[in-house]
This record gives sequence, C-alpha cells and structure tokens, in this order.
Amino acid sequence: MTLGSANLPDATRLAVDRTRLAHERTLMAWTRTATSLISFGFTIYKFFQALRETQGASQVPHLMGPRAVGLVMIGLGVGSLLWALIDYKAQMKGLHEDYKQYGPFRQSTAAAVATVISGLGILGFVLVFLRQ
Repeated sequence: MTLGSANLPDATRLAVDRTRLAHERTLMAWTRTATSLISFGFTIYKFFQALRETQGASQVPHLMGPRAVGLVMIGLGVGSLLWALIDYKAQMKGLHEDYKQYGPFRQSTAAAVATVISGLGILGFVLVFLRQ
C-alpha cells in the first residue's frame, strides 16, 4: 500500500465537498445575475411608466416599448434562475448517488434563496404583465 492511497477516503471526501461547494457558488452566481435582470427589467418598466404619467407623453408606437423590454428582462431572469435551479438539483442528485457514503449533504441555503428570488420574479412578471 502506498502512502497516497492511505488518505484516499479523506481526499475523496474533500473532493466531493469542493465539488458541492462549486455547485453552490455557481448557483449563487446565477442568482445574482437573475436578480439583476429581474430588478433591471422592473426598473425600466416603472421608470418609463412614471415618466409617461408625469410628462403625459403621447403613445408613439414602438417595436418594443418599455413594458415589453421589462417583461423580456424579467422573463430572462426568472427563466435562467429556474433553469439554474433545475440543473443544480440534478447535479446534486448525481453527486449524492455517486458518493452516498460521504453523505448526507446539508440543505442548500443558496437553493432556498434562489427559490425565493424566482418566486418574487414570477410575481413581478405577473404584475407587469397584468398592468396596462
């Protein structure tokens, strides 16, 4: 038995932990990006809505107005975050199945935050969509 193989279980445990934490960091990065897209889309919509109300701007037809741009931005944010959550869950399921002996894994705070942010994004999308 070589010296390196004696530490294999500990090395594998650390590798699994690093991989799990890398997935957490990736999900947090997607959460930040999605939050920026959602808030920027909502801000664009509200800014131009307030501008139209204060200035009484005429309704000039555009290819995509502020409401449509806001909906696209919010939709991109929510969609990307939901996709990232689904991918995260699949990656963690695979990691858990491959390395059951190193589990159970802790619940993810990042996944909980991403779920809340996606719920708020869906709410924002619905509010902007229903508002004429």
